[in-house]
Amino acid sequence: MAEITRRNLLKAGMIAPAVISCVDLDSANAAESSTVYMTKDLSPNGLKKIYSYINKNISGKVAVKLHTGEPHGPNIIPPAWVKEFLTVVPNSTIVECNVLYPSPRQNTATHRETLKTNGWTFAPVDIMDEDGEINLPVNGGKHFKQIAFGKNILNYDSMVVLTHFKGHAMGGFGGSLKNISIGLASGKTGKNQLHEGMWNATGEKFMENMVEGGKAVTDHFGKKIVYINVMRNMSVDCDCAGTSAAKPTVPDYGILASTDILAIDKACVDIIYSQKNGQGKDLVERIESRSGLRQLTYMKEMKMGNDNYKIVEI
Repeated sequence: MAEITRRNLLKAGMIAPAVISCVDLDSANAAESSTVYMTKDLSPNGLKKIYSYINKNISGKVAVKLHTGEPHGPNIIPPAWVKEFLTVVPNSTIVECNVLYPSPRQNTATHRETLKTNGWTFAPVDIMDEDGEINLPVNGGKHFKQIAFGKNILNYDSMVVLTHFKGHAMGGFGGSLKNISIGLASGKTGKNQLHEGMWNATGEKFMENMVEGGKAVTDHFGKKIVYINVMRNMSVDCDCAGTSAAKPTVPDYGILASTDILAIDKACVDIIYSQKNGQGKDLVERIESRSGLRQLTYMKEMKMGNDNYKIVEI
């Protein structure tokens, strides 16, 4: 296992000095930074190995939140990977919620048909708003006091957030925050709250709404929630775009994992900005044109995590 400090990243040309803000461990105590584990092994084994570094607080009934995708979506995390990954997550269930936009995933019956189409047939999938909604409080929110999530979130003790990191049409990028905020908000009410109707919230306001949704979820699970971001097939479009998603132009990178949602999403964004020969420019443009970096700064303001981090390669 190799610890990658900011200074070493800069020497290697892997991170642009103007972009990265992770702490220089040569001059600061490691306790001041969060750890983000990283592996270049893009495979089921890579997923299982990296999970072993972050799973000590995961127990009881475990929800595994991932984006199962629109029909035939080309960029989702392969179901075969997830099937093998679940062998190291005892008592786990894949969880999803219905969506707001016009889609087969807008109601439970056709959502389940899409699950079959995309290969999510090896394990139960809990569509958590199938049986209703529950309001979770937003502690310290300036836009919301509470947000509606799928009722079945109450049935789980822990959560593993398994995210395909990519771009997003409204968020700029979709990382762990988007996966638990928009992804867990109920299709009928919660997603409508965050979007303020059909896409009325945009730019920094939408990022702040999304952060407040994530705050409700992270507070709900406390220390019993962890994050894995898979940096593969990184289109500028979300998996909600299905077959219409733009082809990825960012090279596949690896898998990151952390117990800190801000640290992991910021590390992924910094990696995109660090791409050489302009290979990250399409996704950078998508992030900046949507004010996507506000996700990170508002998570810090909401005290959801640490924007100083160290990457530990395994």
